[in-house]
Amino acid sequence: MSPSLQSNELSQRINAAAEALLEHFGTLPSTLIVAGSGLGGFAATLKDATSLGYGDIPHFPVSTVVGHAGKLVKGKCEGHEVLVMNGRKHLYEGVDSTEATLPLRALLKAGIKTVILSNAAGALNVRFDVGDLMLITDQINNMYRNPLMGGNLDDLGPRFPDMSEPYSRELATIAREVAVEKGIPLREGVYIANMGPTYETQAEVQMLRQFGDVVGMSTAPETLVAIHAGARVLGITLVSNSLVRRTDVVTTHDEVMEAGKEAAGKFNELVGGVVRRLHQ
Repeated sequence: MSPSLQSNELSQRINAAAEALLEHFGTLPSTLIVAGSGLGGFAATLKDATSLGYGDIPHFPVSTVVGHAGKLVKGKCEGHEVLVMNGRKHLYEGVDSTEATLPLRALLKAGIKTVILSNAAGALNVRFDVGDLMLITDQINNMYRNPLMGGNLDDLGPRFPDMSEPYSRELATIAREVAVEKGIPLREGVYIANMGPTYETQAEVQMLRQFGDVVGMSTAPETLVAIHAGARVLGITLVSNSLVRRTDVVTTHDEVMEAGKEAAGKFNELVGGVVRRLHQ
């Protein structure tokens, strides 16, 4: 299939998904929260919530990872309507970056303007503790995949989007102020996105420490398509494990999930405070 046909098919799929979303939910809220590993409990805090399974939305890939519920949830946070993407599709599940980011592109097409991305990641920075929240100030896409490859979808964004500020300074300022207001310690740093699904070797950790503060397996592709579409992005990482403070303990997904449960309260407070400030 030629690249032009591929982009036409992608556009058709995005449009079909966007139409289905609008038909089900009506007008979408302007703010989307993407709940990463262990952080899906945020959706349960919404008031007057309605949900829609990914499997019921045309062309939405369904996550196969424990801790990713695979539902869109619309409800009220701090009295304001938001949409929660409860779970995501990762590249390591066997899809390319275009398919993995199709849900977000459909949501952007349907009206989302602000995207709060969350994830769980391993600490490369020795000062970070398990359970810390980190404000993402920048990213390194170490996946060697870009969802914007192929024919550009001109109705969504430009051929060559600028990435000098992938994470909104304005939103970062709001997050810092909310963290101070609520007494939530908030680290800051660079997120490195690896393909996964394997965790990093010690040699890889030593290399990656020179470039970033945490390493995970998501987020970067979503940030690329959000910036392409002109949306504002706030990134929040849960430090789920340390890659530099231990040599004799095996990293597991259960550990990641447990860290998410323990950090859920302060994550929910931080995001709720940001949502409230966005509507002041």
